[in-house]
Amino acid sequence: MKIKFVEVSNFRKLKSTHIDFDEKTTIFVGANNSGKTSAMVALRYFLLSPARLALRDITIANWPKIDALGEAWEGDTEADVELDALLPALDVWLDVPVSEIQHVVHILPTLDWNGGLLGVRLQFRVADIEKLKAEYLLQRNAARDAVAKGPNGEVVKVQVWPRCLTDFLERRLRAHIDIRAFVLDPSAVVEPIKGYACPQSLSDTALPLDRSPFKNLIKIDEIAAQRDFADASERSSSSEDGYEPTTRRFKRRLSDQLRSYYDRHLDPAKTPSEEDFEALGAIQTAEQSFDKRLQVGFAAAFAELEDLGYPGITNPKLKISTLLHATDGLKHSSAVQYQIADPTGDGSKLLKLPEDYSGLGYQNLIAMVFMLMGYRDEWMRVGKASAEADLTPQDQIPPLHLVLVEEPEAHLHAQVQQVFINKAYALLRKHDDLGEKTAYCTQLVVSTHSSHVAHEADFANLRYFRRRPATSKEDIPTTTVANLSYIFGPGDETKRFVRRYLKATHCDLFFADGIVFVEGQAERILVPHFIRHHFPELARRYTTLLELGGSHAHSFRDLVDELGLATLIISDLDATVATKVPLKTGGETTRWKAARPKVGANQKSANQVLKEWHPRKENIDDLIALEPEQHAAITTEGYALYVAYQKPVPIAGGDGSPQYIIPRTFEDALVLENLDVISAVEGSRTSDSIKEIVASGVTGDELEDELFELLKTAEKAAFALDCLMLKDPTALKPPEYIRAGLKWFQDAVTREISDSVPTGAGA
Repeated sequence: MKIKFVEVSNFRKLKSTHIDFDEKTTIFVGANNSGKTSAMVALRYFLLSPARLALRDITIANWPKIDALGEAWEGDTEADVELDALLPALDVWLDVPVSEIQHVVHILPTLDWNGGLLGVRLQFRVADIEKLKAEYLLQRNAARDAVAKGPNGEVVKVQVWPRCLTDFLERRLRAHIDIRAFVLDPSAVVEPIKGYACPQSLSDTALPLDRSPFKNLIKIDEIAAQRDFADASERSSSSEDGYEPTTRRFKRRLSDQLRSYYDRHLDPAKTPSEEDFEALGAIQTAEQSFDKRLQVGFAAAFAELEDLGYPGITNPKLKISTLLHATDGLKHSSAVQYQIADPTGDGSKLLKLPEDYSGLGYQNLIAMVFMLMGYRDEWMRVGKASAEADLTPQDQIPPLHLVLVEEPEAHLHAQVQQVFINKAYALLRKHDDLGEKTAYCTQLVVSTHSSHVAHEADFANLRYFRRRPATSKEDIPTTTVANLSYIFGPGDETKRFVRRYLKATHCDLFFADGIVFVEGQAERILVPHFIRHHFPELARRYTTLLELGGSHAHSFRDLVDELGLATLIISDLDATVATKVPLKTGGETTRWKAARPKVGANQKSANQVLKEWHPRKENIDDLIALEPEQHAAITTEGYALYVAYQKPVPIAGGDGSPQYIIPRTFEDALVLENLDVISAVEGSRTSDSIKEIVASGVTGDELEDELFELLKTAEKAAFALDCLMLKDPTALKPPEYIRAGLKWFQDAVTREISDSVPTGAGA
């Protein structure tokens, strides 16, 4: 049994969001403010703590509709929408084999179900709409009539609570709603449309289940991100309706974790077995010996107290009775120690330090690992957990264990983050009844902002949260979730190339606000320099730059389509010209060979990006003639794209008149448009050679040809590094085609982020 997918409605940015779950580990990734935290909070509220829902958790786009409902009540008119339809809901879809039907009898939609999908909707609903309406109107009428005397004695109307229905629900929502569960119809499941979920409608006659649908079906545990701000109580008891399983406060100290684990799984006082009697006897013997020693030690002091007497009490006697607990030895700062060294080599004089002296990251890792072990052993009823007082014979071990971990990277350095994500699932399965066996299943859901976690994970486990802009003034930015297993699962050579490339280089792609593709090392070095010193607004954004040797950016098209990020591709024209080549067998054939780009020479581009992605043109004349605004496009997948490549550059000829040269590479264009700056670039042999060519006085096509021939074999990266050492970092100007692309990219990324940032609550 596994959770196949969930669909969240009306919860913060998750207006209508479909999230696929992996069979083992699901990892939520995405840029800031993309909805990852909202998804984890939604799972927490619906599955663990429904009583925590507040008005600001309702999608803010629904607030005007809620206020319109309140106005309809005040005017005694018919409302256009029911309040229940505006409240959050979570559809949980399970994939259950027919062999496990005994676990899911209470959520079967029909008697002829034969395995496969089973769905349950958890929905917040108004408990008594007439009671809510009456209380709101009572408070609203009183607020409407509220007046006060002004400074001159005049009557002034006063704005008091509630000013509207949302204002009323800000305080009174929890008093009027509860969570209900409904069985869904597997035959009515609809695939998401452009990433948006299409949850099925419930019939008017649908009746809620009379008990929690997941009790004895799913054990749910969580490690929250704010691990030092958990509930004050160590354990919170289950709610009466069974919707709120036990949760546990996070403890960073290992001694605290050991003490909790002991209480749940090892305490001999809980239903003692034969093995426990020896331990209990030793504790009782120690108590008696300690009592005798204390009685002797305090005898003189007690005798003086007895001589005082006290009115109304006959011969008071003081006795000492000690009570020892096995965990008393773990309640001090040195209960757990770390062995640092063994100077003697025989273990006789070990050097040890208390656990507080270890690093915060190490403490955090140990604490999280121990919590996962505790969750697993509690699920499997290890030790004393099988005899807890609140368990009945009917409380079978749930067949599914769902563990939520939010931002495990907190306080952990990169290597430890990778260790955790590598080991977490295996740790949850380390039990004789688990491992590779299928009777009990485990699903781990992790949300992260860490590229190190994403790098170490299987990319097929990633679920990318994509920010979607508002489609109208009345709407808000929302979120859809891309299942990257379709991109990184088994596939063709292109998919394997993308997967290998990202594993070797850029996992921060999954957390960026925009993408820049470049072709060579020089662009990789200098484009960030141009951004820092010429585009300050763009420098404040989180963009990722991918260097791809040759024009391979088109290999990433499927991935970019899924991520939906503003994308700038800085490429080359890669002009080719038809050349007749003789054949050994006689005759000749036509082959396209690289050439210096020229207008009117019947040349074609060999660049796959230009031919297949955008602007989908091959003829060099058409590409040169492309208008500036035609370099940009809004794709059918809804993201902004710009392709930049070399255009004619005016260069002063020998007679002083401008000549238009089309550079072949980035380096050519950089030199041609910075002739007055190049003389100050120094350091490498390549820089010296370029300065010699520029100083020689050659111009026009001859200058371009000499630069190109030099840079074909020269150290381009060394020249780029020399450019970074200029005293005035703003002196070096980006080539015009790159400047235009970065200007567009800055506007696109800034606009996309501003469109995705909510203007009010409920994000």
